[in-house]
Amino acid sequence: MALIKEAKLFLGSNVEHKNNYTEQKNPFSKETVSKAPICDAFDAQKALQIALNAAKIAKDTPLYQRIAWLNDVADKLDQQREEFAMMITHEVAKPIHFSRIEASRCSETIRLTAMALANFGGETIPTDIMPSGRKTLSYFKRVPCGVVVCITPFNFPLNLIAHKLAPALGAGNCVVLKPTPEAPACASMLAELFINSKYAVKDALSVVYGDAEVGSALVKSPIPRVVSFTGSVGVGRIISNNAGIKKIALELGGNAATFIDKSADIVTAAARCAYGAFYNSGQVCISLQRIYVHEDIYDEFANTIAMESSKLKVGSPYENDTFMGPLINEDAKTRALSWVNSAIKEGARAIAGGELKDNIFPPTVMADVTDEMNIICEEVFAPIVSLVKVPNYETAITKMNNSPYGLQFSIFTNDLPLAQRFIDDSESGGVVINEIPTLRFDVQPYGGVKLSGIGREGPRWALEEFTEIKSVSIY
Repeated sequence: MALIKEAKLFLGSNVEHKNNYTEQKNPFSKETVSKAPICDAFDAQKALQIALNAAKIAKDTPLYQRIAWLNDVADKLDQQREEFAMMITHEVAKPIHFSRIEASRCSETIRLTAMALANFGGETIPTDIMPSGRKTLSYFKRVPCGVVVCITPFNFPLNLIAHKLAPALGAGNCVVLKPTPEAPACASMLAELFINSKYAVKDALSVVYGDAEVGSALVKSPIPRVVSFTGSVGVGRIISNNAGIKKIALELGGNAATFIDKSADIVTAAARCAYGAFYNSGQVCISLQRIYVHEDIYDEFANTIAMESSKLKVGSPYENDTFMGPLINEDAKTRALSWVNSAIKEGARAIAGGELKDNIFPPTVMADVTDEMNIICEEVFAPIVSLVKVPNYETAITKMNNSPYGLQFSIFTNDLPLAQRFIDDSESGGVVINEIPTLRFDVQPYGGVKLSGIGREGPRWALEEFTEIKSVSIY
């Protein structure tokens, strides 16, 4: 195991030190891999004040410099990809193959933001379009919001930071970042690239660590104009109730579902569903959790996905061919076991997994699940997928939409008119045809409806979240 990595407390562009630290242990090896300074509300308030003081400089920084800043960070991240990937695996036990993919996606997200900035602006407005109007030079422009608070989760501890930092800083804001306590070093390493870049805006970025006390101080303060949060519905509610009059961007939970039509390629669908359900140990907002299967092919599909799930290598995240490692902590493992045990008591069957294997919760397929079971109603955030038998598409789409969540849904079918119906019928922020709902490209708009959140990520759309419209009329 590598030496313990110390996450740095950045108050603006300066590093400050604290007397006490928390330690993060690797979920697989249980060895300490990183430590972070214990921050408090005073640190949060100091970071916000520094950001407020620097906001004017950030706002006036030329666009070419901000674009160069982002591209410089992306270049350095590419050069250090292996170091970043290894730190992801150290802190959250993501299999190293997928950690490398995340590190690459992170630099791509930053570059996509730089590209989006080059074409991000306003437009002219014809004010004489109605009889009551008059001819003017009228237009609107987009301006930075000022100070942005970004709060990020553990499951993608690098790329989900990039999805907030790059657009917020690129748009000319100052940012206070509070990363997940489970991966402080990943955040610190990325922040250091931004802060040490020769194109950096002084004091535009601060990084503080902690849980409720720090988060509450950031959210309740009158200084930030935007709070951008990715995480649970419960915390999202707290932010909504406490933020006051601010712009709020919330990427919250999901209960992703797919329908397997009787015309689908069963083998392909089962293989992809196994991937989508168990990727990152099911710790993904769009992890496939509910599979509605046409009754004509239910048994064949159930047998096939159980077989495909058994092929996935589970074990050490440091081995290149490992598909799935452990859950983030013991509490997550306990919750997963309780979901399964509860479903079995209610009449479901575990046709794959369901019990600990070498102290890791394995890929688990639950068959004969019904609408009344708790396992299908809430976000499990674990490597568990439930199969539900349905007589037709109409029943499937009704059940899929009968959820408080609406992040991403998908369908597997060779019936084109049915696929077109599904696009319109789905009550979700994203729709995928003949692939898993876990599919996400960083260049796309991403976000949900209902309890799945407010606003959209993806560089172009995040730039809208982090800017205000200023209307101008010249007579």
